[in-house]
Amino acid sequence: MECEEEEEEEESELVKVKGIILKRKIGEGSFSAVWRAEERGSGEEVAVKQVFLSKLSPRLKSSFHCELNFLSSVNHPNIVRLLNFFQDDGCAYLVMEFCAGGNLASYIRCNGRVQQQTARTFMQQLGAGMKILQSHGIIHRDLKPENILLSKPGEDAVLKIADFGLSRTLLPGEYAETVCGTPLYMAPEVLQFQKYDSKADMWSIGAILFELLNGYPPFNGRNNVQMLISAVEEYQILYRLAIFSDDSFGVGF
Repeated sequence: MECEEEEEEEESELVKVKGIILKRKIGEGSFSAVWRAEERGSGEEVAVKQVFLSKLSPRLKSSFHCELNFLSSVNHPNIVRLLNFFQDDGCAYLVMEFCAGGNLASYIRCNGRVQQQTARTFMQQLGAGMKILQSHGIIHRDLKPENILLSKPGEDAVLKIADFGLSRTLLPGEYAETVCGTPLYMAPEVLQFQKYDSKADMWSIGAILFELLNGYPPFNGRNNVQMLISAVEEYQILYRLAIFSDDSFGVGF
């Protein structure tokens, strides 16, 4: 099946860093790469996020420290678990649990829209993860299906919030101003360059719920302006879904 071949993996020579064997690159951004890896001693399969420190702007450095401090302080089934951390040759390496089910975006592409019971279970798990973020004063700022991992293949997988590379701490009464994230899942106030708080993450969760139930994102557009117009025109859809989730999903944020 096409879905079985969807995982993007780059074949490469094995790279050894400290006690980790980097086997295949499974993701790459402008300042980091994610590897499927193995611990040399135990043979345990892990995921490793390699951060190129010289490519981090001051704001990205702040987000990286927020990510590292947060993941180091939590151990929750719905937050991807940090196993180890070290630096070597200008790079920082975050050794994390490997999630064999891939990400939620791939799951939706392969399965289409999900049943309400599955969506309810998934949203309850995301809600539990969001409570942990809120208790630590963390806003994620890039919640989307690609950043939600599945512990294993199948609808009985456990969802885990991952990739805190744009996160930051936000004290009660404070607001963020930096425009960042993925336009399809960004709240209108972010797209409009307005101040925002943790409610922007909740908008992203609503967009993910819509995509779970329908198999496609709630909004579309070639740029941020078109995306904003689409969001404003169709906001009533998400409002109705929010009412529906309160009555039937038992998300419990």
